[in-house]
Amino acid sequence: MHTLPAEPAIFDAEVHGMRDLIDEVAAYYSNKLAEHGETPQGVDWNGEESQLLRFAQLSRVIEPGRPCSINDLGCGYGAFFEYLCRCPEHIDYCGIDASPDMVSSAQLRHKGADNACFVVSDRPNRHADYGVASGIFNVRQTRSDEEWRQYILDVLKMLNQTSRQGFAFNCLTSYSDEHKMRSDLYYADPLWLFDLCKRQYSKDVALLHDYGLYEFTILVRKSASHT
Repeated sequence: MHTLPAEPAIFDAEVHGMRDLIDEVAAYYSNKLAEHGETPQGVDWNGEESQLLRFAQLSRVIEPGRPCSINDLGCGYGAFFEYLCRCPEHIDYCGIDASPDMVSSAQLRHKGADNACFVVSDRPNRHADYGVASGIFNVRQTRSDEEWRQYILDVLKMLNQTSRQGFAFNCLTSYSDEHKMRSDLYYADPLWLFDLCKRQYSKDVALLHDYGLYEFTILVRKSASHT
């Protein structure tokens, strides 16, 4: 069942004991922004080409041909919003980021956009048609596998609770070349997450692992028959 509550029953970092983890992630990305500015490297990606390829996978969860609302969790300086603006359909966009520096940059960069807002938070403050989380599950720094998996589970539950039609997220893959893997990054098992989403959130789940990057994207679509 995917019935949404009247108000978002959203993951609370304080209740789950994740406040320190969220603050660590926010500080990490604030430092990246200070070092590289409003660039793909400023949100810890290699370059624009891979960033656009990543956005193309995430946006596949969106049903084309109709206006929609989107929550972008871990929005950075708003690059995904810029990508969505290429679409002909109207997008009601809300970017959420735990880094105040990221949100300030996004607000200044997109101050003329009347269909976008950016808020400092670790959770959406509204329901939307779709939820997206790009890159937020990668940099675990010194956190253990167990802590990071719990963080992922909590955020996916939150995305499900606040998304009416579906949500999408990406992770680094456990199928990465072992000699290139870093201890401060988290490489998720795509099969485990696919099974989790299939069993808990929807029968309509897609695993995309064929677009040339050391990562995967999962799309969770909520059809009318599953609500």
